Amino acid sequence: MSRSVAQLGRVGLLYGGTSSEREVSLMSGAAVHKAMLNTGVDVVAIDAGADLLQELPRHNLDLAFIALHGPGGEDGTLQGALEYLGMPYTGSGVLASALAMDKLRCKQMWQGIGLPTADFAVLDQQSDWAQIIDSLGGKAMVKPACEGSSIGMSRAESAQELEAAWVEAAGFATTVIAEPLMEGEEYTVAILGDQVLPAIRIQSQEVFYDYQAKYFSDETQYFCPAGLTDQREQELRELSMQAFKSLGCTGWGRVDVMVDANDTFQLLEVNTVPGMTSHSLVPMAAKAAGLDFDQLVMAILEASN
Repeated sequence: MSRSVAQLGRVGLLYGGTSSEREVSLMSGAAVHKAMLNTGVDVVAIDAGADLLQELPRHNLDLAFIALHGPGGEDGTLQGALEYLGMPYTGSGVLASALAMDKLRCKQMWQGIGLPTADFAVLDQQSDWAQIIDSLGGKAMVKPACEGSSIGMSRAESAQELEAAWVEAAGFATTVIAEPLMEGEEYTVAILGDQVLPAIRIQSQEVFYDYQAKYFSDETQYFCPAGLTDQREQELRELSMQAFKSLGCTGWGRVDVMVDANDTFQLLEVNTVPGMTSHSLVPMAAKAAGLDFDQLVMAILEASN
């Protein structure tokens, strides 16, 4: 059931923060803030610093819109603090946020319940680099387990490159994983409440769909409709909702998927606070479903817990 602007009360827009994704969060926050002003929402924009929990009670908020990406905003810690304060907020709860942020445990769970996700290896200082790169098919994608926006990610095609990629990723997280390099099509599927929005196919001109390609490149191409057959589109939509619900996610989010050499969809991750910038994918999918940016922001607010 939809709520009016007046019923939402005073909304605290939490953005910025201190994670490595601060730059993206500032852009998301600015776009969401503008949309709230356009729709008449009583909004207080708060650049979340170390004193956030002391600052929140000063504003007499009724609801928090979380536009913080990465650790500290998307990993369950903020959600837990808001639960303790008794403040409703947008997006997924504590456990779902924590699971989605932790790519290792997320993949372990998906494997355990039979959802398709690529094999992986956990890397550390004692890793047998040659054995691991061989077991992953000679080409690997290395990523920090608890970062987003492709931060710290790189590809490796030799034992030496794998070790160098681990060093790079380990600068962002203590846990680092490597997956076989999938060179098939990449898709993203946005979820809004109980609705699966149209899938988007991503075609990056970069080596892979990295931070630059995601937020700043005008060369990255997006296709919506994604060019899939009706049957394949339905398969992707159903898989994405399964992945979303398996983690206990609610409200809104985005599921990222790639196609492997056998033309099988493989789950990459779930984003519980996706980007809301001019280059972001959830607004693009919402537009294809008939929702403009302002309507999307209102729908996210209305789906808050």
